[in-house]
Amino acid sequence: MATLDDHLADASLVPEHADSPARGGTVEYVLDHLRNGVLQGRYAPGQRLIEADLTRDLRVSRGPLREAFRRLSAEGLLEIVPHRGALVRRLTLREMKELFQIRIGLETLAARLAAEAMTDPATRERFEREIEPIWGEHPRAPGAGYIDENHQFHDAVVTASGNEQLLRLTRQLRLPLLMYQLAGTLKPENIAASLAEHRDIARAILAGDASQAEGHVRHHLQRATGIAEAMPHRVFAR
Repeated sequence: MATLDDHLADASLVPEHADSPARGGTVEYVLDHLRNGVLQGRYAPGQRLIEADLTRDLRVSRGPLREAFRRLSAEGLLEIVPHRGALVRRLTLREMKELFQIRIGLETLAARLAAEAMTDPATRERFEREIEPIWGEHPRAPGAGYIDENHQFHDAVVTASGNEQLLRLTRQLRLPLLMYQLAGTLKPENIAASLAEHRDIARAILAGDASQAEGHVRHHLQRATGIAEAMPHRVFAR
């Protein structure tokens, strides 16, 4: 019976490089490269990731690369297809809707907990520091820069909740969803609306208004769901 390594097998064997970091560090390096590549549009949904190309470009061996593939498959960012190898995952429309439903539940809870935690000076100071970019008046261009700012804001809200499991789960859900935001939702008008909503969420949390913070997050993510649902069906898997 074929194993996962068989499905990931490539025709060429790539030796360990003398100047590569230790195996654990190499895996993290590959993980960061692949995650960022998907989120910045270098790797598109449905694209096959060629082992020979990646081992050459990243100067790593197949072992760390395959371990990175396994982890990203577990996160839902990649899928391992028999006889084809690792592909950037394409969600079905139904999967996308279901993931947004889960994310709304988790992040509204996080916003409520964050608002309640603002009585703690250290938590409040950290939250204010981490969300500082949202108050800037400079124009945001579609692309990796705003994706990073968006990711940082949502992480700051969940971190302020004090619930580490919420942070782990929301990060995992956000990865596949961001692929679809990259595909067509990051238009200037959508970025402007998103930024205004981030500011509303932040003000409610800083005011300690848990109900309002929860409501703003729900509205924010429901609007994002609607934008994604309106995208051409060809971007989704069947």
